[in-house]
Amino acid sequence: MARRRRATEHADADRLLDALSLDAAQAAELRESGLFELALTHRSYSYEHDGLPHNERLEFLGDAVLQLAVTEQLYATHPTLPEGDLARRRAATVSARALAVIASKLDLGAYVRLGRGEDLTGGRAKISILADTTEAVIGAVHLALGQNVSRRFVLELMQPLLESDEFLETSYDFKSRLQEIAAATGVTPSYRITETGLEHEKVFTATVSVEGIVSASGEGASKKDAELAAAQNAVRAVLAERGESLIPRG
Repeated sequence: MARRRRATEHADADRLLDALSLDAAQAAELRESGLFELALTHRSYSYEHDGLPHNERLEFLGDAVLQLAVTEQLYATHPTLPEGDLARRRAATVSARALAVIASKLDLGAYVRLGRGEDLTGGRAKISILADTTEAVIGAVHLALGQNVSRRFVLELMQPLLESDEFLETSYDFKSRLQEIAAATGVTPSYRITETGLEHEKVFTATVSVEGIVSASGEGASKKDAELAAAQNAVRAVLAERGESLIPRG
């Protein structure tokens, strides 16, 4: 039974390899290195299989490879953007949400080796697992095929998001941006929360104020969502008044 299960996993890995931006020789080398299978092995699977090696070390490496490749690309592509705008673009592009989007396009969750408990609780669709596994795959490509291939691999993988202003806006950290705006004048944002509705269907309203700069409100199904909505409205109001773009290009 164990042998049949392993054969199925190998077949799955081969199908996933076919979907990656690697040529036949590179895919074969990656497969033969054993690193690709390791990259797909979650720690929950390891715990249920006598401590089999899992992908967390590759994830650690892949995160660094991803960060460097994306940073270099943004630096070269946007020669006039200041450090803060470059940092915001990078943060959105390498976020767990962004990596999960890429993983979903590859149907990566179907190939991850998960423990039974993690699998039964929806692990194949968890953003954290999808993002971590994507980083592990990048780490495996880097170790097996070298820096030049891994950099090209990362950029081809992330290309749909690197220049997508629409995606950057949905990933924008409005609360942090509002804090930056406030810090420039030596003040901090102040949030006030109110709530209405029945216990099981409450609506929260947050009002955020930055003294002397802006005041804005937003609603949400939780206090966190309401604060995010208020911060978004505040940031957009400040930028509109200044005639600045949310996602500068340069």
